[in-house]
Amino acid sequence: MRKVKSGGGWPAIRYTLKKSRQAGGVMKMYRALRTRNACKTCALGMGGQRGGMVNEKGHFPEVCKKSLQAMAADMQGAIEESFWKTYSVAQLQKFTPRQLEECGRLSQPLRLSGDRQYYEPVSWETAIASIVGQLDSQSADQAFFYFSGRSSNEAGFLLQLFARMYGTNNVNNCSYYCHQASGVGLTSAIGSGTATVVLEDLEKCDTVFLIGGNPASNHPRMMTSLMKLRRRGGQVVVINPVVETGLVNFRVPSDVRSLFFGSEIASQYVQPHIGGDLALLNGISKQIVESAAHDESYLRSQTDGWQEWLEHLENLEWDEIVEKSGVTQDVIREIADCYSQSKSTIFSWTMGITHHEHGVQNVQAIANLALLRGMVGRPHCGLMPIRGHSNVQGIGSVGATPKLKDAIFKNLQSNYGLKLPDKVGRDTLSCMEGAAKGELKSGFCLGGNLYGSNPDSKFAGESIGRLDQIVYLSTTLNTGHFHGIGRETFILPVQARDEESQATTQESMFNFVRMSDGGKPRLEGPRSEVDVIAEIAERTIGSRPPVNWLELNQTNAIRQMIGDVVPGFEKIKAIGETGEEFQIAGRTYHQPGFNTPSGRAQIHSHELPKLKGSDQQLRLMTVRSEGQFNTVVYEEEDLYRGQTHRNVVLVNPQDIDRLGLKASEYVRVVSETGCLERVELVSFQEIKSGNALMYFPEANILVSRQVDPKSRTPAFKGVLITLESAG
Repeated sequence: MRKVKSGGGWPAIRYTLKKSRQAGGVMKMYRALRTRNACKTCALGMGGQRGGMVNEKGHFPEVCKKSLQAMAADMQGAIEESFWKTYSVAQLQKFTPRQLEECGRLSQPLRLSGDRQYYEPVSWETAIASIVGQLDSQSADQAFFYFSGRSSNEAGFLLQLFARMYGTNNVNNCSYYCHQASGVGLTSAIGSGTATVVLEDLEKCDTVFLIGGNPASNHPRMMTSLMKLRRRGGQVVVINPVVETGLVNFRVPSDVRSLFFGSEIASQYVQPHIGGDLALLNGISKQIVESAAHDESYLRSQTDGWQEWLEHLENLEWDEIVEKSGVTQDVIREIADCYSQSKSTIFSWTMGITHHEHGVQNVQAIANLALLRGMVGRPHCGLMPIRGHSNVQGIGSVGATPKLKDAIFKNLQSNYGLKLPDKVGRDTLSCMEGAAKGELKSGFCLGGNLYGSNPDSKFAGESIGRLDQIVYLSTTLNTGHFHGIGRETFILPVQARDEESQATTQESMFNFVRMSDGGKPRLEGPRSEVDVIAEIAERTIGSRPPVNWLELNQTNAIRQMIGDVVPGFEKIKAIGETGEEFQIAGRTYHQPGFNTPSGRAQIHSHELPKLKGSDQQLRLMTVRSEGQFNTVVYEEEDLYRGQTHRNVVLVNPQDIDRLGLKASEYVRVVSETGCLERVELVSFQEIKSGNALMYFPEANILVSRQVDPKSRTPAFKGVLITLESAG
């Protein structure tokens, strides 16, 4: 398969027409996308009361392949009942993620129990009675609750409230496997764990650093903003071990000039080693200081720890920086020169920064670099973690965390007279480890693919297998339904966001709370998440003043509680009547002042970690393809990297020669955790020598459970592997 020379463009338009035909026609797809509902995929902020295909500034049209793919999946017909008599679990375990996604929509509750080899459709009453019976039979701390970012604020708040009133804080969400390091790192630096900017800032800055991310594939609508930045003379500095096609050149389909002639995106493209980011970031900071381009008056008035940090940078040796980053001093000087000339810089990043044993330190180092020139605390500059799922930030905001924020905990107890558990709950990986030890008996998953999101796939499957019961609320099938099965497993079919009979809300990565109107159900059988949670809560712990679960199956009633107890969400109480969407106060930094105890930003100094690996090893990064969103695989091929299938390991040709292997042969990929047999070895010039690339989640079996100690985010990047010829 020939790799395209630009991202987006005519292939994206052809794909749009193809998916629209599959969903029933272009106009049917257009009407679905135009409904007043927040986008189902990434958190950039499309849709809501402004209407579908509209961003937070009101610009139309705003749509991408990811939103199209998610919508087409939800528009599928129901899986026929005969399907469950035809395919056993063992057979379905051999399906690829894409094949499972394309089986159709779930429309009946399903149960797998005992030694049965087939899922069986059951009634809602049977399923809920069994779930309630399991919860009644165990102590509260033997259960855990896992949240996906695709759910609403209302469902997320309701489930975490139920979990705590049930008696446990084993409440966690999917961000522990992606951006938790961003939240911890940013909070330690500036007192807030989210973006310090709004969409308008991105539209008016003059420089963007894009570090460890690939929005051309994973957040395509951001490419419009980067295209406009380059047109107005701005700079885009891309830092990534892999040269990604869409970050070099992108054709924005909604812009005629870009569509026909393409748009250059990266003004500078820098390839560090996987794991070399901390050394590179410190090197840029060191060069800025040596060039006297830093803002010492800002550091003096707005930060703590700056003097110790500048002394630390002075003592760093350039040889160490170059060796550990894989970037020459001349290139580092070029990056620093670009930054020195900028008047308003935004630093953005994704999992290429957070998926490391030192992910929090990586984020702190980015914050240091921004603070070094006073790029936090005024308009059009700041810090911007690029969030994944459309409401992953909102789920955390409303309380889906192992420890409630002190203000929420206090308000729930004082405003509602609740007695809540105060023991810190288990994070996501701790739940998996607790299940493996037999300390947990049941799990309840609000969307997502817990199995597919975990490192060390073998361990994840075995851990879930020791649970007495696992419950999944889902719209379509995924690998977790067949590899992450307990002694009893339930799959409960729920409605998509645009099918719910009641309005819900979501939060974008710019801290903007949007409303989704819902719509008409496409299928008989699925229920709203809120309705399912409220019934299980009522039947498990019953209503007791002032919490009436039968009333809390109304999303407006849930919003009243959210507005009462979650700081910054006060306006959510009226959003159902006024439709007035709002930004959460206290998170955007357009003037000096930070939410830290001292009111000043905190600078952190770091020792540079040793670059891992030997001559016979490669550093592996697991990534998503262009036809994928999180664990959901919509297409087997990867258009942007020129791959026709996903069973590949992409390696620089210099490394293939050095290791005595041949391109296109099959190899055995081995790590300390696991191995994959007969993987095609692909010669891939675009990856920096010494490193390798494979697809997530298929390569998760190679990833150990080593985590960043501060955020508990697993190190999906920098996995040491060896390649052996498979003959």
